[in-house]
Amino acid sequence: MDSVSKTTRRLLPNAIRLDPPADATLFAALRQAAALYRGKPGGVEDSTGQTSREELLKRSLGAARIVSRLAAPGEVVGILLPNVAGTLAALTGCGAVGRVPALLNYGAGAETINEACRAAQVRTVITSRAFVDKAGLGPVIERIEADVRFIEDLREALGVVDRLWIAAALFLSKLSSTRPGMPGLMLPRGDCQAPAVILFTSGSEGSPKGVVLSHRALLANIAQILAALEVGSEHAVFNALPVFHSFGLTAGALLPLLTGMRCILYVSPLHYRQIPGLIRASGATILFGTNTFLRHYADHAAPGDFDSLRLVVAGAERLTDEIRQRWQRDFGIDILEGYGCTETAPVLAVNVPGANHPGTVGRLLPGITGQTRAVEGIQQGGSLQVRGPNVMSGYLRPSAPGVLEPPATALGEGWYDTGDIVEIDADGFVRICGRAKRFAKVAGEMVSLAQSEDIARHARPEHLHAAAAVADAQRGERIVLFTTATDLQRHDLVEAAHQVGIRELAIPRQVVALEALPVLGTGKTDHQTLARMAAALPES
Repeated sequence: MDSVSKTTRRLLPNAIRLDPPADATLFAALRQAAALYRGKPGGVEDSTGQTSREELLKRSLGAARIVSRLAAPGEVVGILLPNVAGTLAALTGCGAVGRVPALLNYGAGAETINEACRAAQVRTVITSRAFVDKAGLGPVIERIEADVRFIEDLREALGVVDRLWIAAALFLSKLSSTRPGMPGLMLPRGDCQAPAVILFTSGSEGSPKGVVLSHRALLANIAQILAALEVGSEHAVFNALPVFHSFGLTAGALLPLLTGMRCILYVSPLHYRQIPGLIRASGATILFGTNTFLRHYADHAAPGDFDSLRLVVAGAERLTDEIRQRWQRDFGIDILEGYGCTETAPVLAVNVPGANHPGTVGRLLPGITGQTRAVEGIQQGGSLQVRGPNVMSGYLRPSAPGVLEPPATALGEGWYDTGDIVEIDADGFVRICGRAKRFAKVAGEMVSLAQSEDIARHARPEHLHAAAAVADAQRGERIVLFTTATDLQRHDLVEAAHQVGIRELAIPRQVVALEALPVLGTGKTDHQTLARMAAALPES
């Protein structure tokens, strides 16, 4: 028995459970949602207008017809599209006919896109000519090694026979929605274990890898989120997080699409000045964001812009005390911090109303088993390893194109090592101490770079800070702090470290002021770029 309440379960498609049926797919869930919420206001709203779930189902079948001609069953198709309803149609349409969509990061550059395509063996990439022109992606498109096809041309090529097929498939899909066990007549039977999407790690600390998520993983994670947050069809989600990022895809798009909420997609989280007013105009009740984005939205919000919000959930990077307190003071909103990984579809834990423990990321969601394992040299906390229905099928690496590498740790197959050092208290609340990769070995001791950033935040809470470690001939490694505080000096950090009781080894040796920290499109700090910058600095 899953942990979704009986009341909530009555409002959901049958596919959305912690243990989805064997034939559950994203397309099947969309089909059932379209039937369950037919006539209900909402659906998907984007820059092009409003799309009902029934219309999205039809567009999904159109996408299915198109990709059937571009790829064989089981093959991967690259999707290079923005936050619009058509992207969700492409995603669900691929799965309806057994093709696998790979959502590509259009802001990553041609080299990274080509690396992703090699890992997933993408031969064809679908994009939009209007999108490419508006976003200025022409130079990137010209350098993509796969066959790039424009959706405008592909739609134009659909003939009478194709349109009849779409109409017939739509009719039979509607019929199937009232008989969930009825096998498809024009579409292959679904397989919940089959790949639903390939996403790519952000590359904040290294080369991106392909992450294969099954239909089961995505649908189970939606059910897990619902079990924790108890949200329903009365809500409206404002999502500016890109859907090529797992947080934006699962929580920001699929969750509202498949559960009767209004789904408001916006093209970029970087439009800081516009987004607060758009939240107000949309009447959104739920906002997902990162610490960086929430900081900027607060900077540009007018009185009343966030009055409609009932839940604000932060993830993808650590939520600072300064931002938490600012939102509570200025807007009366207690931000709920959560935690996850692309490899877990993504949500692993989240704080909830009535049990919000600042400084933690909440408890692990239902259906997830977690254990901490000791890491040599790290005294506080252990590496979090997890198992559950939302864990990925495996990695695809550029070094071994098309070869699936299933998750496994010393605990056994199916376990995933998050690489995060955490502590879990007696009540089950998880506190992130840092990433295993974000520790420096200074004078023979392991030092968390997160602690170095904590020192800087205490000294200048109104600014952004990020630490990097580089080789040092005398101390093994030294810590370099990048900050937007132009007046921050090392003696300020020494004083702050003494005030908060953090050992001196964590105090950065060098301080570099920047106008802005480099940020990935997902909202995370770009640690890879900072590491390169730190390595180029002369020793002080």
